[in-house]
Amino acid sequence: MKLTAQEQKQYNRHLILDKIGEKGQLKLKQAKVLVIGAGGLGCPVLQYLTAVGVGNIGIIDDDVVDQSNLQRQILYRIDDIGFSKAETAAKRLSKLNPFVNFSVYKEKLTRENAISLFNKYDVIVDGSDNFSTRYLTNDAAVITNKPLVYGAIFKFEGQVSVFNYKGSATYRCLYPTPPKPDESPNCSQIGVLGVLPGIIGSLQANETIKIILEIGEVLANILLMYDTLSMRQMLLKFEKSANIEITELEKDYDFFCGIHTIENEITLDELQNNIAKYNLLDVRENWEREQNYINGQHIPLGELPQRFKELKTDKPLVVYCKSGMRSKRAIAFLEDENLGMSFVNLKGGFM
Repeated sequence: MKLTAQEQKQYNRHLILDKIGEKGQLKLKQAKVLVIGAGGLGCPVLQYLTAVGVGNIGIIDDDVVDQSNLQRQILYRIDDIGFSKAETAAKRLSKLNPFVNFSVYKEKLTRENAISLFNKYDVIVDGSDNFSTRYLTNDAAVITNKPLVYGAIFKFEGQVSVFNYKGSATYRCLYPTPPKPDESPNCSQIGVLGVLPGIIGSLQANETIKIILEIGEVLANILLMYDTLSMRQMLLKFEKSANIEITELEKDYDFFCGIHTIENEITLDELQNNIAKYNLLDVRENWEREQNYINGQHIPLGELPQRFKELKTDKPLVVYCKSGMRSKRAIAFLEDENLGMSFVNLKGGFM
């Protein structure tokens, strides 16, 4: 395999760079990388992997673009709202580099598809924003023997590491057990500095490139922690645990992470056709409520422990949020309070 004349122009600054050159650029061209999530972290990861010429990039994300994403998810525009993130990202990235092949998966990563997907790629990059997906991604990477480039963000801080690299430690070595659901709020609940995903995602892209080219010191058995407010970073060394053996996937990663399984769910269409039968509870934040809502009471999830006695109990209560995750947490809490009423989750949420 050789680079075409146009590719040589596209990658000129790599070709003249020691430790890369044409041999390294061909490694990038032949590489196959799967990026999980095309959101805050996924956007910069995808942009830089595309720009440097990773030849085959998979994008898996079942979400659509929301206006609140635009503050940090820099691949998208106002006109993209409501469209698939994975599909929109691939179309835009194709204009950046026509020499890259994209595979789009407009679906959620699950225990049913993870192994078969991972087997198609050389490196897995985790840009997810929840613990269920992180543990699933880690376990599937170990089972398929793929290096996993990890990134996470929280308000003004971020983390980067590489797991399962040539037998190195895994995510479970660093975090053997997940935090409780109420201890792990996401960006939609607590916010995030707009530039933070760009910084952390760029570092993830850098680790991915080092793995492909086999250059530099990969962040295996090392957790890089970065604070945007102080501009300080710290490297924490950790070891592979001899007590952790991953041979199969968990049966239910939401259950493993303490996320309540809701048996009683209703779709938005079903709710609208039978709305008189239910009371409604919106557990989203105030700014989300101001944009759109479906009537009913409004108590943000964080205020529910103090205000749950305000709820009407004469009908089954449909609880809703943006995606259906916060509403599940709300129902788990309310069921423990033994209020003598039934709860229904709005499947897929409401935006």
